[in-house]
Amino acid sequence: MSAPRPRTQQTRTRATDTGPPPTGADEKATLLGFLDYLRNAIAEKVAGAPEPQVRTGGVPSGTSLLGLLKHVTYVERFYFLGEDAGDWRATLRPSAQDTVDSVLAGYQDAVERANQVIEACPDLALPAPRAPRRGQAPSMRWVLVHMIEETGRHAGHADILREQIDGSTGR
Repeated sequence: MSAPRPRTQQTRTRATDTGPPPTGADEKATLLGFLDYLRNAIAEKVAGAPEPQVRTGGVPSGTSLLGLLKHVTYVERFYFLGEDAGDWRATLRPSAQDTVDSVLAGYQDAVERANQVIEACPDLALPAPRAPRRGQAPSMRWVLVHMIEETGRHAGHADILREQIDGSTGR
């Protein structure tokens, strides 16, 4: 029998876990419902996270909560709004001027604008907006599925980073 694990000094809190959204009336509503569910999960991990830990790398790569949210903001703008991100590595690094509130506001704005583009798309087989000089645009269906994967992966990273900061778990 092994010795019990020592308690950490962090206060462990667990948010009520919410299940996936109900399926929508059609394919677009279903895909957008899952994407919004994951978008909210990552934003909630950043909201209320303390400074300077929210911008401090929690793993050897230097990935931070604020950096993850800044990155997914650029990804939203790239895939749904056709904006070029430039240096993708730089999107993971918050600047000294970035705050939780400013990055959250930028993310919420990008999501709102992206949702307008998605809602206006009459057929998911049509091409999504594309940044100039980036080649043929993928279909809106492909972009939605990719963004579910991308946002879900980063929301999982955010879960781990937030737990390292203050012990918060759950969505």
